Amino acid sequence: MRTRRPITVAAASSAALVGAAAVGVRTLIVRQAAIARRRIGKPLGEQALDADRVWRRKKHPGPPLELLLLGDSIAAGLGAGHRRDTLGARLAKGIARAHGRSVRLHTAAVVGSETSALAGQLDGLPDGYRADIAVIVVGGNDVTHRVPAARAAAQLEAVVRTLRGEGVPVVVGTCPDLGTLRAIPQPLRALAARSSRQLAAAQAAAVRRAGGRVVPLARAVGPVFAERPDEMFSVDRFHPSALGYRRTADALLPAVLAALTAESPAAAGRQ
Repeated sequence: MRTRRPITVAAASSAALVGAAAVGVRTLIVRQAAIARRRIGKPLGEQALDADRVWRRKKHPGPPLELLLLGDSIAAGLGAGHRRDTLGARLAKGIARAHGRSVRLHTAAVVGSETSALAGQLDGLPDGYRADIAVIVVGGNDVTHRVPAARAAAQLEAVVRTLRGEGVPVVVGTCPDLGTLRAIPQPLRALAARSSRQLAAAQAAAVRRAGGRVVPLARAVGPVFAERPDEMFSVDRFHPSALGYRRTADALLPAVLAALTAESPAAAGRQ
């Protein structure tokens, strides 16, 4: 018994220290999250510009291709100063140039959406609407609201399967690297970066299983956002600027064009 008592006391002391450290870390993270929210604020409001229209109609007067945008504030284009600079508009113009077709943009994406909102965005589409191509960008809000990556990926997979079951090609831009957000202090920024990488990996696997195409935004545009934050981010230092959306659209466009050509040749070639 004499030999066990010191070990028991030492073990209890170690457990107490570990528990205290865990509480301290949680307190620090909560405090830093509050700091990040104050720094970012909502200078852009919660409503993105309405860019839904037929793009390049005058140059290409024939029947337009139908482009559907689903997801969160990035898909909606929050932070763009003009509707032509939103992600949807830039993709529409890029498709029109490549295919010689006008493009009708329909943005179902909603600012603040988590992946769980995608099914509702699909359900809210007009009766009889059918997209020629669907682009999804989502994940940032799942990370900030600590949604388990497996759950968010499963929700995304279900929506991609629904669209693919209807014959719609799908391109998904996976979760951006939240580690590029300098408004978030350390070590919270490092935790956000790790969580966004984990979610992006889970998303990529889920989308491929469902038959969609993947564009890893963290790898495709993350470095330039990290190197040139003053140019790539809008005034809230969280959402892309016009240039940031241009870079993001440039990263997505090759996969979008490939999907239109390979997966929907009739739509891409219809005049």
